Amino acid sequence: MLFVQKYGGTSLGDEERILSAARRVAGLARQGNSVVVVVSAQGDTTDLLIQKAARINRRGGAREMDAYLAAGEQMSAGLMAMAIGTMGCPAVSLTGWQAGIHTDSVHGNARIDHVDCARIRRELASGKAVVVAGFQGIDPQGDITTLGRGGSDTTAVALAACLKADRCQIFTDVDGVYDRDPRVYPDAIRFGRIGYDKMMALIENGAQVLHDRSVELARKHHIALEVLSAFTGEPGTIVGDLE
Repeated sequence: MLFVQKYGGTSLGDEERILSAARRVAGLARQGNSVVVVVSAQGDTTDLLIQKAARINRRGGAREMDAYLAAGEQMSAGLMAMAIGTMGCPAVSLTGWQAGIHTDSVHGNARIDHVDCARIRRELASGKAVVVAGFQGIDPQGDITTLGRGGSDTTAVALAACLKADRCQIFTDVDGVYDRDPRVYPDAIRFGRIGYDKMMALIENGAQVLHDRSVELARKHHIALEVLSAFTGEPGTIVGDLE
């Protein structure tokens, strides 16, 4: 089977969490599966980078901010690939553009135009787990672009569509999709399965568990998303066609 897994910033917040995710990836690989991992920047890295940039130039250009902020995900990708390697599983890290993510030129909120998965397929064929820096791509001018907050979700779905993955799993700090934020409302109800339209409605009402464009892309390509906790290992919520 071919798995695409996405790990959010909280899921990679420290060394132990990175190693925990790496163990999951290596376990799948040892079972004979192919695994592509999409990573966000660790913890609050993006916010800290934005604050640092503001101290240098409060009106920094969008192009330069994209070039700068993309480093957060690249650092995560390198660390994750090294962590998977310590488990005895060969792995390679790729930037968004190395992974073939081509976008328009709207810096800070770019949309994916197309994906060329040739490099990823070659790496998978050589027996490696592939770790991709999420949230980023390259525009027609060859400039780095970023996909907006939560854009790593969209990276994962785009790669799952291109690779025709068997599973697309979004690992996060909650164990699925709820009708309300379970960290605020203890009586929030978790969905076992939810349709794309209902998921979009929740996002429009403030739910931050998935990037809206990732759900739009999943609906377009009929990809079922599994949203689950990076910490419990329990089944989560399936977002997809209810039929």
